[in-house]
Amino acid sequence: MLPDGWRTGNPVDTPDCSLHVLAHLHTIQRINKACWPHPDLAPNQACTATLSQGKTMADSRPDPDALLARAQAAETHPRRGRLKIFFGMCAGVGKTYAMLQEARERCAAGADLVVGYIETHKRPDTDALKEGLEELPPRWIEYRGVRLRELDLDAVLARRPGLALVDELAHTNAEGLRHAKRYQDVLELLDAGIDVYTTVNVQHIESLNDVVAQITGVPVRETIPDSIIERADEIELVDIPPDDLLQRLREGKVYVADQVQRAAEKFFRRENLVALRELALRETAARVGKQVRVERAGRGETRPWATAERILVCVGPSPLSARVIRIARRMAAAVHAEWLAVSVEPPGQSELAAAQVRRNLKLAEQLGGEPTVISGDRVVDEILAYAVRHNVTKIVIGKTALPRWREWLRGSIVDELIRRSGEIDVHVVKGEPEDIVAVRTRGERRHANWREYAAATAAVGLCVILATLAHPYLPAANHTMIFLAGMVFVATRYSAGPSVLASVLAALSFNFLFTEPYYTFVIYDPSLFITFIALLITGLVVSGLAQRVRRQAESIRTRYHRTFALYFMSRQLAAAASIEALAKVAAKHVADVFQGDTVILGPDSTGRLGVLAVSGPFAAEPTNERTAAQWVFEHGQWAGWSTDTLPASQAIYLPLVASGKALGVLALRPRRPEPPLEPDQRHMLETFATQLAIAMERAAFASQAEAARREVETEHVRSSLLSCVSHDLRTPLAAIAGAASTLVDEPAQLTTEARRELAQSIAEEAGRLNQLVGKLLDMTRLEAAGFRLQRDWYPLDELVGAALTRLNSILQPRRVITDIPEDLPLIHVDGPLIEQVLANLLENAARYTPRQSTVTVAASAVASGVLVEVIDEGPGLQPGTEKAVFRRFVRIRPAADRSGTGLGLAICEAVVRLHGGQIGTENRREGGARFWFTLPVPATAPAGLSAAGQSAPSDQDFRAPTPEATK
Repeated sequence: MLPDGWRTGNPVDTPDCSLHVLAHLHTIQRINKACWPHPDLAPNQACTATLSQGKTMADSRPDPDALLARAQAAETHPRRGRLKIFFGMCAGVGKTYAMLQEARERCAAGADLVVGYIETHKRPDTDALKEGLEELPPRWIEYRGVRLRELDLDAVLARRPGLALVDELAHTNAEGLRHAKRYQDVLELLDAGIDVYTTVNVQHIESLNDVVAQITGVPVRETIPDSIIERADEIELVDIPPDDLLQRLREGKVYVADQVQRAAEKFFRRENLVALRELALRETAARVGKQVRVERAGRGETRPWATAERILVCVGPSPLSARVIRIARRMAAAVHAEWLAVSVEPPGQSELAAAQVRRNLKLAEQLGGEPTVISGDRVVDEILAYAVRHNVTKIVIGKTALPRWREWLRGSIVDELIRRSGEIDVHVVKGEPEDIVAVRTRGERRHANWREYAAATAAVGLCVILATLAHPYLPAANHTMIFLAGMVFVATRYSAGPSVLASVLAALSFNFLFTEPYYTFVIYDPSLFITFIALLITGLVVSGLAQRVRRQAESIRTRYHRTFALYFMSRQLAAAASIEALAKVAAKHVADVFQGDTVILGPDSTGRLGVLAVSGPFAAEPTNERTAAQWVFEHGQWAGWSTDTLPASQAIYLPLVASGKALGVLALRPRRPEPPLEPDQRHMLETFATQLAIAMERAAFASQAEAARREVETEHVRSSLLSCVSHDLRTPLAAIAGAASTLVDEPAQLTTEARRELAQSIAEEAGRLNQLVGKLLDMTRLEAAGFRLQRDWYPLDELVGAALTRLNSILQPRRVITDIPEDLPLIHVDGPLIEQVLANLLENAARYTPRQSTVTVAASAVASGVLVEVIDEGPGLQPGTEKAVFRRFVRIRPAADRSGTGLGLAICEAVVRLHGGQIGTENRREGGARFWFTLPVPATAPAGLSAAGQSAPSDQDFRAPTPEATK
């Protein structure tokens, strides 16, 4: 059995996981108290109103997105296995022991399981647990004279158990195995429908790797992506106190004796273990917290699950909010809780109110809170909805400073929040005034000019005229519909002031002109009095509703423009390939959205910033502007205008950060420096910067991947070249050296015929060397950056004839047939290079065909230009090698003559590509291979040139060395 304290709770994916996260968080709190000074207690000035009425909140329906997330989390694909990770802070906590213990329990229950790979480190207790379990033989790999034991993935797949035990998830496999990492082996097992138990330590998680290295001073090379942890179906924390682990280390139960001292001096120090333990507990608790939120939202719960304290502080434009924020921070620090600062922004909020809210939210962010701005007209509804979504347990809000009569008239946000909070605790605190002027908490209404009031009066006057015309024919009560139509017209087109004026004027006009006694404000008929009151109330209500709808429409329009701007920019960034193109797109888009001048800066090889793209006249030319941009790049923080760092700068500077690394700086200089950026504008600008940084990182990765591909290709070419040169140079050099040494050492013993043969051998081998070096130089010249074609007008049959003449000795005794039409247009090409293409194709045909076979050279006019074909009667190509034959140093077809270099067809491909044509090959049904290439032909040839009269016969039988006509 495991010693006490080794295992913490049950698997964390069960619905009752709230119990386990409580245990983890309490443990974290104990560690925090042991490591850090005691935080300040919550202020006793706070007035706490803890309510737990049975009344539920407005909407208890489950969140559809949460239901979908819950369903996806619970869904188990019928072909995918389940992954359980035994998680610990470091080696020696008992992960493998716990895994084997549970495996034995599963085996006793009848589960079909095998041990794929277990590393017991020769610990007797662990070895004993492994006894009796079916274990597959490992795969042994020879690497640099050492035999390495690895997981035999194919054996596990062939055995196909219900459950496989695979230890050390972050392990790096030996070279030669299918996957580079063991977690990739595990993913393949899961995809095959096999459940997997595995182990991993907190230092192997990619996102925590640098944190662990900073704490321990020991870099960890083997890591796993965070996505592996996220997709695990179960995570079981295996925990042990640091003192107990150190005792186990001294007893030799973690490492062998010669490694204990080194481990205790470097990694296994008590302060390191305490920090690693907290990281492991927090990582587990974070995963449990996510599952708690999914389960809770999926059930439509409006009551908080107090698995962890989460505090929400309400931030408004009041000058008292600053102290309320500080109180909330102290409350959160006292219980080591996460806290959120939320501000509800009504449509049309005044500039003064927005500025104060920005200051308050910035204070919350500086104190460690998470600031959030919500758009909405109903403050309490938005706060409670946000609190429910984020499982908030406490809400902190400041006392209202409104007079009592205004609370009765307009209602109190604090009272309504307390009444509707359900089981969320509401803490009402009193702030202290600061040196900030008070601002309005409601949105500032749009000011109406005199024209709107005049239009409202005119509309009522028109209603009076229409009612007067209808008065002889309709009862007085029906005139209210005319006035009501006028009030609706004004309310839907003008602001609140003219709408209220129209409502009052319409009601008074109806009373004064159309009710008895006329031309007085007295009403004799009680029914008309009710009509008058109903008309007035209806007008005011319609006015209020119309104004609310208008504000909501403005808010929706603003959100639409933000969303569309982000979508449009993301589309353009996805279409751009280079970093310069990305910067150009982002600069133009940011300048259009924010109505300012934008510059994107990127670092050079020395780390100094240079301009990547500019939109507008601003280019960070002044020295102080360049200094601000460099500071932002080096420190990764905002600076410049509308910030507290270098506020005298003309522009605001944002670091472009991706994966924790600064890639550049985005600078925005507004055309109007006042007012400063709104919170939503800052968020949008930050989103733009984040999108640009991610796109730049993607482009950089693509460039690195291309560079790596080219490096691999260059290395392959280098090795192929060495292989080629070592063989194709050594062979003729050996023949030349042997023949020359014979001529020098034994001249008297050699006959004239023998000397002639040796000299001929030297000449032939020297020719082969010259041909090899020439092809290498041709390939190098064609791939040079500054190479230019020397084009001129040629008849194709002239180039074919020159190539056949060059290859007389190689082609004999093969029969060569040329089929070139007389009316074939002239081609505008580099003549010697196209002649070389034809010669290489003919030489290739001669090398791979029988001596008495036929080689055909044909040409024809096609839509894309001129098509040239070289057809042989050899063995053809191996299927699937049609493209590979044009690569450098590739020789695929079996040839009787092994002296080829593998460069001839590669030179053909390079020449044709430089001419803008295409080249290819295919097997013929009747046998042999067909090589073809196309050359584009300009629409018109120069005057005085034609194919007629400049070429040899277009259809001839060429049998080397003497051509003979076949027609």
